[in-house]
Amino acid sequence: MKKVLIVTYYWPPAGGPGVQRWLKFVKYLRDFGMEPIVYVPENPHYPIEDSTLEREVPKDIKILKQPLFEPYGLAKLFSSKKTKRISSGIIQTKNQSIAEKFMLWVRGNFFIPDARKFWVKPSVAYLSRVIEEEQIQTVITTGPPHSVHLIGHQLKNAKSVKWVADFRDPWTSIGYHKKLKLTKASQKKHKNLEREVLNGADQIVVTSATTKKEFETLTSKPIEVITNGYDVGPAVEYSLDRNFTISHIGSLLTGRNPINLWKTLSRLASEDPVFRADLQLEFMGVVSKDVMDSMYKNELGPYIKMRGYGTHTDAQRRQRQSQVLLLVEIDSQETKGIIPGKLFEYMAAKRPILAIGPKDWEVGQLIEETNSGVVFDYQDKDVLRNQILKWYAEFKKNRLVCPSKNIEQYSRQNLTAHLAQLL
Repeated sequence: MKKVLIVTYYWPPAGGPGVQRWLKFVKYLRDFGMEPIVYVPENPHYPIEDSTLEREVPKDIKILKQPLFEPYGLAKLFSSKKTKRISSGIIQTKNQSIAEKFMLWVRGNFFIPDARKFWVKPSVAYLSRVIEEEQIQTVITTGPPHSVHLIGHQLKNAKSVKWVADFRDPWTSIGYHKKLKLTKASQKKHKNLEREVLNGADQIVVTSATTKKEFETLTSKPIEVITNGYDVGPAVEYSLDRNFTISHIGSLLTGRNPINLWKTLSRLASEDPVFRADLQLEFMGVVSKDVMDSMYKNELGPYIKMRGYGTHTDAQRRQRQSQVLLLVEIDSQETKGIIPGKLFEYMAAKRPILAIGPKDWEVGQLIEETNSGVVFDYQDKDVLRNQILKWYAEFKKNRLVCPSKNIEQYSRQNLTAHLAQLL
């Protein structure tokens, strides 16, 4: 089998969507004549952990580890809670403390491209030996964190291997970049590193057509879209909720705040006592204070059920039990190409998807093609209300279903087949 070296920061027991993309690729690569060797940090800082994902790692796969210095440990001396929140991607926009502003400024301007930059130099030295010993011809790096791509860039120059750079998210155009209080000099450094990586890689892989279009303005190197997906996996027992549950599975970070949805649900609950008795809003994962404040302001407190973070299996079960699945993205031009990984698991759950995001959101096309739900802009009101009432009427008749189609193309095995063709 052809050996491929995969360099990733997120690996079990890390939880959340960032780990699943390459865990699943590794799971299926052997089916297509590829032998993966995985390189991960020995002592990573994972804000979310899910030890159950370790069961999906192939038993005899070779996993290499090296220690990593991360400044998050030092930042905890100032504020453990704020450090964990920032490293999780939750950047509170209102009422930031002086400590939080300082940590964001330091994070943005002293650790470029990110706080895992100190892993680059020792990793290149270690992996250079591994490449020779294992006779590896292809190296894959996946970011964020985008410092991982610097490892690939240096290995490419030192060992003349084929280098594939996988971008799970954009780099300088990602929404939180603007919140890092970057100086003009720091912005320029990020842009320069981004161009170096995009022009140094032999093959670029992205998760959306929008990101591909953006990167094509920066490089002439080949770019392939391989989305995230869903895994068939073992059967998960479930029964549909008796309440009219609208569930969000995963983190609901600052900025993903569909105020018109909260207003619409509040108004419907105040107008109809039967709807009020049936309504339940469920959140499985971290929800930012800004979003919680907005819901309570709209008097939705009595209908909120916080489940906290659960295992991936728990998340799959909740997706199948819920009446409606909520998907939300930040309302901005920069997020049009962000396709949350949970979308594909939502599709596999075969429950109606209520998606709210920016105008011309790429998710809209995917949902329309698969007939898996409805997409709204943040400004939509009447059509949003009408759709909720339509689903609620079907729920009352025990007929609320999702006749999705053509989702097989997003299975992890089919996506791995696509990847293998590039390698």
